[in-house]
Amino acid sequence: MSVLADEKLQVLKIGRDVYSNVTVTTITATDVYFTYNDGKGMANAKLKSLNPELQKHFHYNPAKAGEVEQKQAQANAEYYNLVIHQPAPRPPDESQEQSTGVGQASESSWGTDLPDALNQARSDNKMVLLDFTGSDWCPWCIKFDHDVLSTGEFASYAGNKLVLVKLDFPRHTQQDPGLKQANRELYQKFNVDCYPTYILLNPSGKELGRQVGYAEGGPNAFIAELDGFSKR
Repeated sequence: MSVLADEKLQVLKIGRDVYSNVTVTTITATDVYFTYNDGKGMANAKLKSLNPELQKHFHYNPAKAGEVEQKQAQANAEYYNLVIHQPAPRPPDESQEQSTGVGQASESSWGTDLPDALNQARSDNKMVLLDFTGSDWCPWCIKFDHDVLSTGEFASYAGNKLVLVKLDFPRHTQQDPGLKQANRELYQKFNVDCYPTYILLNPSGKELGRQVGYAEGGPNAFIAELDGFSKR
């Protein structure tokens, strides 16, 4: 099912998200992977989430998709295990942490309750960033977390301007039923179509902008994007 790989599309619409200057990179039985904005961003979407015309275009076969889903989950789990078992970096010098605060800036604090986050955002005059992720199976989620969300640059920015909410949809990790239901309701409310999806809200809960999928450029590019959203 690679006959359409490298196909270029002027526009690709997935749900309410519209991508321009798209290049299809890979098509599997379950997903279409692509770059957009002339290669500046990368994303993927489930074929079952596309409209019937696009499903036909990408030769979507529901029966075949069902057969390979388990194999995909196993492959993604192996990828995740490889990432988390890499040697840990050397810990920072504690004396420098105490004097400069670098240690505090290296990690961000993610909550799971959106109403609490909005209350905090109103109190602190901050914005809310939602992270819809599949933390134990989604390769693009894991990569963006490593390349951007776990960096000191992002943590410093978030500490000043953001209240962070992680909305996780794990496949191999147990999750509280109440949290799972709450995350599912928010997934539907915000019309999320694929992982990862990052949505910036103002303190009133209004969406200012979203990034769908992995985007290159590291923390500085993501911070610039969030700053652009905040000016809307």
